Amino acid sequence: MKNPIFWLPVLCLLLPGASHARSRDSLGHGRISFVSVPLVIGGAAMSFCDRDFRELRNGYAANFRHDYDDYLQYAPLALTYGLKACGVQSRSSWGRMVVSNAFAASLMAATVNTLKYTVRAERPDGSTRNSFPSGHAATAFMAATIFHKEYGRRSPWFSMAGYTIATATGIARLLNNRHWMSDVAVGAGIGIFTAELGYLLADLIYRERGLFEVGSSDIPDCYRGLSFLSLHVGVTTAIGSYTSFGGHRVRFAGGPAVGVRGAWFATPHVGIGGRLTVGNMRMTIDGEAQPEAQYHASAAAGLYFAVPLTARCAIGSQLLGGYEHYRRLRSSWGDLGARGGASIGTGLSMTFVAATNFGVRFSADYDLVSPVLRDSGEWLHRLTVGIEVCTLF
Repeated sequence: MKNPIFWLPVLCLLLPGASHARSRDSLGHGRISFVSVPLVIGGAAMSFCDRDFRELRNGYAANFRHDYDDYLQYAPLALTYGLKACGVQSRSSWGRMVVSNAFAASLMAATVNTLKYTVRAERPDGSTRNSFPSGHAATAFMAATIFHKEYGRRSPWFSMAGYTIATATGIARLLNNRHWMSDVAVGAGIGIFTAELGYLLADLIYRERGLFEVGSSDIPDCYRGLSFLSLHVGVTTAIGSYTSFGGHRVRFAGGPAVGVRGAWFATPHVGIGGRLTVGNMRMTIDGEAQPEAQYHASAAAGLYFAVPLTARCAIGSQLLGGYEHYRRLRSSWGDLGARGGASIGTGLSMTFVAATNFGVRFSADYDLVSPVLRDSGEWLHRLTVGIEVCTLF
């Protein structure tokens, strides 16, 4: 079977139960599974939307061709060893760190290559049949997790830098048309999980030897605030039908949405932030499916709210205002033209904190967008649901 969704049981076996592990290291081997497991499961399920995400890429960056991702995947690891060589104290001694990293790299390579040459999924550019999962994403997120483990306690900005580089690597694989979205998401989950498992194995061998306390205590606590920077992946659609030019009825179907979001919380409950999002929606006019999707880009900013439920879980909301731009669309009924206008947005989210500087958010957003269809006075009611991987600070 070549659809990755059928390989979830295999993934569960290849990524064994580190969620029950305990060690002196309060970065928490088990807690990181709150991030890696949703990435693996969600990424595999996302395979049904892979072609929609590819179409989104083709709509905005069809001619993107750069190979910096071949080198960027190793950057967090280079930073880890560079800081260590310069004498900056990390979590582990040299020997313990090298052993941890060797375990992580071996587990990651074995898992990725086993799946690549068993699933044999074709790459989006049609070049080979070893697309699933992304080895670049797995390497980058393994390296970022190693950087986070060694230096995350010193400052959350170390973790943010590492995971930002890893995310940029994954995005580059999509833009280069070398991987599907599901390849990248599952690869990221494998990279995080195998890095944690590598450190667990080294902890069992070394126990207290070569383990140092550096920086502040790493105790995840939603009550201290939930400032975040995240990458969002989801599905978006406009609810209901709309009257457009010539009295035609327009309906929208679900399509992909990706974006970057962030907020700074001055208190544990109130913060300011914003988001940048691109997406597309399939549409029908008088019941006739259109050959092109409706592409949109948006920017919004405003207030974010959070209510901690426990030290590791919080619910949130937001009230945002911004601008939406809908690209020109040539339909079978005529040229809809480019449109833009104001938007007001709100929504709900649930944040799970895996470690002080890392977590996952599930979100459902509602946006009311000023009329974007020609000759229509109706505001668009858009709903977006998705998952976000967050760096917390």
